[in-house]
Amino acid sequence: MSIDFDTLELALLRDDLAYHQARVLLLVNAVSKASGHTKKLDGLTKLAKLDFLLRYPALAPIVLEHLSDSDPRLSLSPEEVSTPTEVEAPMVRYKYGPWDDRYYAIIGALVGRGLLRYAKGRKGSVALVATAEGRRLAEDMSAAPKWRALSERSEAIADASSGMTGNALKDLIYQKLESLMDRPHRQVIK
Repeated sequence: MSIDFDTLELALLRDDLAYHQARVLLLVNAVSKASGHTKKLDGLTKLAKLDFLLRYPALAPIVLEHLSDSDPRLSLSPEEVSTPTEVEAPMVRYKYGPWDDRYYAIIGALVGRGLLRYAKGRKGSVALVATAEGRRLAEDMSAAPKWRALSERSEAIADASSGMTGNALKDLIYQKLESLMDRPHRQVIK
């Protein structure tokens, strides 16, 4: 019995997008709960920069001065510390730093499912807020062993970035990870 390549590829794509949606939901929920974020994740720049720190967790303590690499919520393994850019879902360097072209599809799916909603952000930007259903799902996921570590990392990063704008995060990433950001646009950050 053979599996149609297109069917397999479509199934893998669905699984991949589902993983990214779950991670973004956990991150938005964590930011919405942390003090200093006005109960929302304000702007796509901030989403991309916080998601970068979540995907590359060993780099988060380098960028965020209020986050220690010994924070138990990060659960950093020796491998993650020694090879901080070897991650399962790398991002690309784009105009304003780390970026993932899937954000529009991810956010659209979460809003379409009623798990996130748009809100008014700073200076005309769009903010994201978890709905009651989104918060419930994120809390249920946080209790599940498979998602607990990612949820705790989201909370650690949300707490350590309290009061910071997306631009401030971008500037810190460029300043503290200069060698990683000194690459052409569209190049994978590894």
